Order: sequence, then structure tokens, then C-alpha cells
Amino acid sequence: MSLHQVSGIFVLFSLSLVFFPQHCDGGNILVFPVDGSHWINMKILLEELHSRGHNISVIRASTSWYIPETSPLYTSITIDMDVGLESFFDKHIQDYMKAQRKGASMLTFLKLTKDFCSMIVDGHSLWRDAVIQLFENQNLVKSLKDSRYDLVLADPAMGPGVVLAKYLNLPLVLNVRWITSGEGHFVLAPSPLSYIPVPGSGLTDNMSFFQRVKNMLFYGLVLFQEKFLLQPIYDAMCDKYIERGCNIVSLLQEADIWLFRSDFVFDFPRPTMPNAVYIGGFQCKPAQPLPADLEDFVQSAGEHGVIIMSLGTLVKTLPREVVEEIATVFAKVPQKVIWKHNGERPSTLGNNTLIVDWMPQKDLLGHPQIKVFVAHGGTNGVQEAIYHGVPVLGIPLFFDQYDNLLRLQERGAAKIIHLADVNGDTFEEGIKEVLYKDSYRQNMHRLSRLHKDQPLAPMDKAVFWVEYVMHHKGAAHLRTEAYKMPWYSYYCLDIILFLITAMIVLILSVCAMVKRVCCKRKNKKKIKQK
Repeated sequence: MSLHQVSGIFVLFSLSLVFFPQHCDGGNILVFPVDGSHWINMKILLEELHSRGHNISVIRASTSWYIPETSPLYTSITIDMDVGLESFFDKHIQDYMKAQRKGASMLTFLKLTKDFCSMIVDGHSLWRDAVIQLFENQNLVKSLKDSRYDLVLADPAMGPGVVLAKYLNLPLVLNVRWITSGEGHFVLAPSPLSYIPVPGSGLTDNMSFFQRVKNMLFYGLVLFQEKFLLQPIYDAMCDKYIERGCNIVSLLQEADIWLFRSDFVFDFPRPTMPNAVYIGGFQCKPAQPLPADLEDFVQSAGEHGVIIMSLGTLVKTLPREVVEEIATVFAKVPQKVIWKHNGERPSTLGNNTLIVDWMPQKDLLGHPQIKVFVAHGGTNGVQEAIYHGVPVLGIPLFFDQYDNLLRLQERGAAKIIHLADVNGDTFEEGIKEVLYKDSYRQNMHRLSRLHKDQPLAPMDKAVFWVEYVMHHKGAAHLRTEAYKMPWYSYYCLDIILFLITAMIVLILSVCAMVKRVCCKRKNKKKIKQK
């Protein structure tokens, strides 16, 4: 074959690649996310799935403040919701912070618990009503069925996505740490309360007797919330739209794969299950260069370095007196400060402090000039701090934040200041301790090394298992069927009762036989005496 002929074949082959697209083995994924900070990490997973050729549809509320209706990543399915989710959470959060500032009395604790339960019930009821509208829209239901989705990817912090997967009879993958009634493991795997702390208890995996009592009481609160507050919200919907009915806990337990946004570098060791995949830190990546003006500010700090402060997506500002105290302390330190703050500008702000509406948090945490991260303890921020090895001064506000920070504090990588205790003295003392006590940075660097030393990156694990469920139409072989057992069978109470009964019958039978033998002997003696 001549060189000219070879060149001609090469040109034809190249044109065929251009004009005839390669076959793409992409799947169809229906996504039911949760708004706010949960959407941030869900979006990162969707970006990766989209880059691998999968078609994605996202169900969103008409009042969503984080999930846009139009996106190059997905096709949106918008359902009506009357209340704006941002304003809904904002009111509860401000009330919650004010209550914390009044002190940790029993009355305050009861008020916080009541307000928290009220907020949770209102939020689930909003979503329940919105999804009922979806079920009643026959055209939309037909469209969902005709789309032939391969699976539902849901965040189970809200329950409707789980119900929808059952309604459409599709495999279910959960992007999860929190479920409707708390931490996901408590309905997935055995969870001995002797060493597994219940979220909100403020306990570690090393508990004294009275701490275990406290842990048990907090678990009672979780069960109360699950059985009497949340389950009734979904029961009517399940009974009406799911054949033979269901309950939200059993639907969660039917999920094929649980992608847990955690790992055991961060979390306490505990029992788990084959269909739990740990993807903690999957959203973390090496830092990108900062914008020029921000880089100049960071470099101007010199050898003292930079402190950054952010309280996440839900909190716009702290109470006014707290903001003033924090600004006063920042003005005293030799470090430069970058503070994400959306409220009124504090009057005590120093020249070393830069107030911003938004910051590239991941890229800042990866910058060698960053010395301390002042944070509220959200899962995303904590995992990014671990990834980049930056010690944390934590001010937990609500939800899981105290538990997240407690795990870092137990490993010597963070210090916690309760919101009720924040003043000029405590904040200054905390900043200096985390800045100048080398053990905080050393311990965080150790956690960072452990987190990164994995055979497969967390994102690759997440995508592999999503595609695994697509290829195999589910992963039922990894899922325990224990959830179908009655509670008394699960805990072997029927067996214990049977064995106790059998033992009692055996003992009584032996006693009866002995008594009978003794009576016969006694009667024989009486006959002989006569």
C-alpha cells in the first residue's frame, strides 16, 4: 500500500470521527436534591456525572434560591411551592441564635427543641404538599415514566425523593449524611448506643455511664421525632400513591446504595453495611489561583498569614453584639482577615480586615498563607479544612454543626466556642490558641494525610457506584432484608421468649417428675409401715 493510499485512509477515518459521533453509554438520572448547602455538593457530583455522558433531570421548587431553572448540566422539572425556602429558614435561624444567646437553661433548651421540631415539620410538610401536586399532575407523571430513567439520585434529608423513587419503581441511590429523622446510619446499620453518639447529644464514642444515659434519652427524642412528627407527614401520601402503602423509614432502608458524605478519618468508627460507600471530601480539589486583588491582599499579610471566617450559606449575619466583638478582636491581631459577612458593617472593623459577600473558600483554604479557619462547622467546610490541613476555630450554630466540630476537637484539630459564650475575651483567647499552639496545625495536617491516602478518590467511588446501579438495575444483593422483619424478630425477642418458655417448661417438667418420684417413694414407705 502506497503512502498516498495510507494518507487517504487516515483522512477518511478522521472525517468519520468528526461526522459520526461515538456511541455514548450514558444513563438517564432523575435527581431530587435538597436546597442550600446540600445542593452545593450535589451539584459537584452532577457535574462529574454530566462530564461522563449521563443525562440528568433535576426536580426543583419554584421558589428555590440555589438551584437554577436553566443549566447546561441538567433539564429542570419545576414544581410549585408557595413559600420561599430562603426566607423560611432565615426566620427560624435568627430566632434560634437569639435563644442561644440567652443562655443554656433548661427553659432555653426546651424552647430550642420545640422551635427546631416546628421548623422540621414545616419544612417536610411544604415538600410533601409540593410532591402531591406532582403526583396529581398526570401529564408530568406520564412524562417521568416515559423518560425511562435508570435511577433516582436523592438527598434523603427530605423524604419526597425517596417516595418518588418507589412510586416510579426505580433503583435509588442516596447522596446522604442526614435523613428525615437524623443521621443516616441509625436506620441503615446496627447502632449500639453504648459507643455511638446520637447527633445533638454532644457526646463522643467514649462515654461514661451518665453520658450513656444522656445518649439514650437523645435517641428517645429522635424516635419521637421520627414516629410522631415526621412519619405521619408521609404516611397519608404513601398510603394513597404507593401500592400496599409504606413508611418513610422502610423506603430509606430499601435504597440500593448510600453515598455517605463522611469517612472514618472524620467520623467515629462504627458498624456499617455493604451498600454504604464513604465519599467524605468528594467535593474537595487542589486549590486554584486566587483572583489578582485577593492574592495581593493575602500576600500583603507577610509572615503573619491570614485568618478567614465564613458561616456558610444559611447565616447572613450573627447577632449585632457578637459581630462587634469579633471585629474588635480581628482589629487587634497582626494577621490579615478575610470575613464573609452580609450584615451591617461593624463599627469596630480594623484596617486589616476585608469584608466580602462571597469568597472562594476552597481556594483560600488551599493557600499556604491561611493560618486559621473560623467556621460554623458545616459538613462541606469541615471536610475542606481537613483536605487542606487548616485548623478550625468553630462557632456552631445549629443542626449537625456542633457534632462536626466536636469530631475535629476530639482529634486536636479544632477548638469550639459556643455562640452563648462568644465575647471579646473568649474569641481572642480562641484565635490565639489555634494560631500559636502548633498541635492544632500538626493534628490537622495528619488528618489531611490520612484523608488523601486512599486507593480511589472519593469522587471516583461515588461515580462508580452510581454507574454500577445503572448497569445492574439496582444493588439488591448488597442490601440487608432485615428491615422487613418485625422489631421483636430483629432483636430476637421472640427467640428469647421461646427459649425462656422452653427452659421454664423443662424445669417445671423435671420438678414434676422429681415430685412424682418422691411421692411414689413416700407412698411405698407408708404401705410398708402399715
